[in-house]
Amino acid sequence: MGSGVGPSELRRFVMHTEGTVSPKEVGSLYKRAEMLARMPLPVQRWIVEHAGGDAYMGFVVEPYCLFLAYELDDVAAARALLPPDYELVPTTMFAGGDARHCAILGAFNVHTSVFWGSRIELYLIAEHTRTGMLTWVICDYESNTINYDPGEGFSGATTSHAVVTTSHAGDVIVDVRSKDRPNHLSVTAALPSGSMRALDQRLWIDGNLSVDYGGRLMHAGSDPFGLIFDPGEMSQALQLPLEAVDVEANTFGAGWLAREPFEVACFPYAQHFLTTSYPQPSAIRDQAGLEEAVRAVVSAQE
Repeated sequence: MGSGVGPSELRRFVMHTEGTVSPKEVGSLYKRAEMLARMPLPVQRWIVEHAGGDAYMGFVVEPYCLFLAYELDDVAAARALLPPDYELVPTTMFAGGDARHCAILGAFNVHTSVFWGSRIELYLIAEHTRTGMLTWVICDYESNTINYDPGEGFSGATTSHAVVTTSHAGDVIVDVRSKDRPNHLSVTAALPSGSMRALDQRLWIDGNLSVDYGGRLMHAGSDPFGLIFDPGEMSQALQLPLEAVDVEANTFGAGWLAREPFEVACFPYAQHFLTTSYPQPSAIRDQAGLEEAVRAVVSAQE
């Protein structure tokens, strides 16, 4: 276990991550992504894998991102969405919680080196049978900005309507609808009812060191990728009581997810990540390696 990332190192890591994001550059990339989306998928993948520029992109999740964990009603249907060599494992978002086979819906605003906007992502939580790494497997998403995934390549906005915001009353308000698929999430969560709770560290730290694609998004030639971040950003979050969360509509995972979430989490602060511009494996396997990577990024800026 590392000795922890110090306050000065954290501040410099945050500043570096934010500094990788240029609104002007992000804006110019939108038209390029739409052009690339018209090319054959093998050509898109070749371009992504051979693109120059920085090895890492900044990825900043803005405050009040919301996560809803749903138990699996149909484990077999969920398992069919996993890439080869993965098995579903029970998990819980909060330390000491009741672990279940589940999917997690994440709703967040994000600004990165290559796109800026709102996203809904649906993850299955699985373990890689050869590496033993807990993995967030992205099986579906909707977004109001440009996208790239190994299975379908580049695309423009997939939503007809996308709201992920907060109100002065302390509510997180999400209403995102796909323009081409039946995916729709509408939820309001009252933050004043929440309390800060310790998070399950294997899910939030180890799991973010291995992220992969499943369902329509997977491609046999793609590798899982990892994020670089201060593990302290995953130490705790707001746990919201279920009675404070009104899920008006959710059609993500229709047919294999439970009707209501069993846990809801909200991060009331920004989270700062570095990741590769396209999926490629990471050598980081634990918190100590993660802290070492953060320090290496900071040292390289000195």
